[in-house]
Amino acid sequence: MKKLSMEELGRMRPEDFKSSPKLPVIVVLDNVRSLLNVGSIFRSGDAFGIEKIILSGYTGTPPHPEIRKTALGATDTVAWEKSSDLLLTLRELKAKGWTIAAIEQTTESLSLPHYEPNLQVGLVLILGNEVEGVQDEALNLCDLALEIPQFGTKHSLNVSVAAGIVLYALKTKLS
Repeated sequence: MKKLSMEELGRMRPEDFKSSPKLPVIVVLDNVRSLLNVGSIFRSGDAFGIEKIILSGYTGTPPHPEIRKTALGATDTVAWEKSSDLLLTLRELKAKGWTIAAIEQTTESLSLPHYEPNLQVGLVLILGNEVEGVQDEALNLCDLALEIPQFGTKHSLNVSVAAGIVLYALKTKLS
């Protein structure tokens, strides 16, 4: 067994990636404090070909060395924007027909394996602060909450790990 070379992996060039079809998913990061988490989510966004990332609240933005450290160039391939008003941004996306989903444990959250995304409608995924989660005001604008089943003693996952799990699950369901 030997590792595959970059040529053998068949990865597209960044300029080709930008114009390639995207998974109809927008990831919103709400007050994510760790720049390393932000960079890691950019990298997952690139891996699964999402539409874009919206950075809100005090979430850091590229080009920051700590974001670049874990993004490994994904800030150059994944579209992103900064939102100065998260609630307004969510209302605008909802008005355009996007489904808004929090990745959060709530009284009404749906287990991720049971979620069947609609191919005709785009999905906005909100991931919140590492300690506080998605803010209540944003949660109130959501159409649903998705929860990742866990089987150990902890009740949460790192935000960048959660993003990777959810994006992988969506990509496999929508492909």
